[in-house]
Amino acid sequence: MTDADRLRRLLGGPDTAWLVQRVRRRLERGRPLTGSVTLSGAAPGQRRAAELLLGRRAGTGTSLTVSLTEVDRVLRASGACPDGLAGAVELLDGPVRDLAREQAEAAAAWKAAFVPLDEAIAARPELAEWRGRLDSSGLVRRLAADPEEAAGMLRHLAAVARALPASDVPLGLFAAENCGDAHALDDGRPLATLALSCARAIAGLPFRADGGAESRREAWAAVGVHLDELSSTVLCMGLRGDGGTATGRMLAAMHGEPVSLTLRQLRRHTRPLRAGLVRVCENPVVLTAAAGALGPVCPPLVCCNGRPSAAVWRLLELLAEGGAEFAYHGDFDWGGVAIAAAVRDRIGWRPWRYDASAYRRAASGTPLAGRPSPTPWDPALAAVMTERGVRVEEEQVLPDLIADLGATTPIR
Repeated sequence: MTDADRLRRLLGGPDTAWLVQRVRRRLERGRPLTGSVTLSGAAPGQRRAAELLLGRRAGTGTSLTVSLTEVDRVLRASGACPDGLAGAVELLDGPVRDLAREQAEAAAAWKAAFVPLDEAIAARPELAEWRGRLDSSGLVRRLAADPEEAAGMLRHLAAVARALPASDVPLGLFAAENCGDAHALDDGRPLATLALSCARAIAGLPFRADGGAESRREAWAAVGVHLDELSSTVLCMGLRGDGGTATGRMLAAMHGEPVSLTLRQLRRHTRPLRAGLVRVCENPVVLTAAAGALGPVCPPLVCCNGRPSAAVWRLLELLAEGGAEFAYHGDFDWGGVAIAAAVRDRIGWRPWRYDASAYRRAASGTPLAGRPSPTPWDPALAAVMTERGVRVEEEQVLPDLIADLGATTPIR
């Protein structure tokens, strides 16, 4: 039977606390209580406590070495603790954790938390790299306090992944339908961070946990989700106005100048827009140059301004409904190619100086970076871009683009 008083005298004081903690750490890690432990810079009280425990001098010098096997034998033989050193530590300092078991259980819980997400993206190869980044970056573990919290978050993330890409849906409605909370994907929410990174992966954008407001807007817009009807806009120029609608009157009043239309305006414009041939560019600099060079004789021109927003898609669809045909130009880089392909898949277009021959003629010394993307409108373009390895931005070919616009007979 344990002699509690003797045990406390031998091992329960402040001068032996270091020894108890060393033993506890060994037990928690499943290591045997054999060999010895050493305390550097031992104080006189700690040395005397070891001598009282072992019944002999503890040696000299600045360090103190204690044999765990000897301590176990003393505790058992003296009756202080028949269960030996392991039992003594639990009596003095509480139950010993089994860290190996806890770690195994935690690993199993984390693995189980990811199951709904893994099932949702099993047939989505474009999300494989993103899924690996979630593990390697530790993003989920940083956002969730424990596996239980992560499990709920990842169930909603799985629903988001299944629902993307969407078709021109407000973020609040998308969140309500897929997460049960209209604010679940609001900026700053942990789930929003994960969902945004998923959206970026689906859109083919680089992995990023978060970003600025414009970056978030573009990422959501690329998968068919808009933040609100006012922040989503499209730049255009040269479109015919009319007196029958608010948008038509605005276009007429701004004839010859670039116009910024909101998604709200375009949603309320239910008539098709007539325009004939519409040139589509990637960067606002083209509109700026066209306004300066051509003004009111500039033909219809629409700017994607990077990844098309919901407003861009709405305007292009209204023009398509009116029978418009499209000619497209963008940056000769892999991001620009991806944008061009998305626009082509949705509305169709013919190249506007955006093929292999135009790329070969353009001069640039900027290295081409990123992952190659196919160019189905001209397969040779992807091949020559890969071979040449330089990027060409629209700013570098502006004179040619403006010349083309100036040679086009405007639709009045």
